[in-house]
Amino acid sequence: MAVWLDRTPSRTVPSVNPLRSLILAAARNGTIRRLVATAPVSRDVVRRFVAGETTAEAVAVTRRLVDSGLTVTLDHLGEDTTDAALAEQTVQAYLELLDQLHAEGLSDRAEVSVKLSAVGQMFDEDLALANAKRICAAAEAAGTTVTLDMEDHTTTDSTLRILGELRSTWPWVGAVLQSYLHRTLDDVTALATSGSRVRLCKGAYKEPETVAFQDPIEVDKSYVRCANALLAGDGYPKFATHDPRLVRIIGERADAHGRKPGSFEHQMLFGIRPDEQLRLAQLGHTVRVYVPYGGEWYGYLMRRMAERPANTAFFLRALASRS
Repeated sequence: MAVWLDRTPSRTVPSVNPLRSLILAAARNGTIRRLVATAPVSRDVVRRFVAGETTAEAVAVTRRLVDSGLTVTLDHLGEDTTDAALAEQTVQAYLELLDQLHAEGLSDRAEVSVKLSAVGQMFDEDLALANAKRICAAAEAAGTTVTLDMEDHTTTDSTLRILGELRSTWPWVGAVLQSYLHRTLDDVTALATSGSRVRLCKGAYKEPETVAFQDPIEVDKSYVRCANALLAGDGYPKFATHDPRLVRIIGERADAHGRKPGSFEHQMLFGIRPDEQLRLAQLGHTVRVYVPYGGEWYGYLMRRMAERPANTAFFLRALASRS
């Protein structure tokens, strides 16, 4: 799941976070999954981070965010699909969502984010491409766009290949790049071209040191290098971070590169720093909220817990007080 890993850097923080490793292990533990899924408080807590399980709930949340001056990208939860039937279910969910966004007059303010592993990438790259094409065609008909989420490093080349194929027909298809990978500055340079939409995030997967920076400080330095390359390019950068220091640096670097509000955007997760989202929007910036929805919320929730200790504390307090 290509999302944001925001860790305020500190030279006293070790490069490996034991709590994060423990939570990511819990995400793969069936017993813990059943416990969390059946706890009475769980669904209430999840609502802070997930728009709901149905298309109608996702569209209702989108309407509320749009009415407050924000823009949206919607992710139908699920990844690592193992067969064609499950991939087809994901495609149908996106087609239904895009139809509803168009019907509700929201498609000029809301797009969709698609994980290729959810539409067949893990077992058939050609099928994933075909399914992604169907989603892009539906997005075009609805008057909106698609961004391809980036997942763990083993899928990067495949995702960029599929991106290239899609952009031959739909040049507006968005890419996601992760600053914790050593390769990302080269990928940013290649993609920072006219008309190209690129979301830059830190990265949320546990990757080996052979391919990824392990020190949060190095991840942040890479983020700033990549941000500069995107701002210097001719594309449309989308900066996905909640880190206050990086948000400030992006603003400073955008000014230095002569970038005006509207020529780039800030992106943040649904439920994380909502006041900051509104503050930036009120300053004239485009702020896009990443809104997940669907029944496969457990893995997403665990990643949110792993990424931000404050999220973990919030969840555990709620669990202890209301279960």
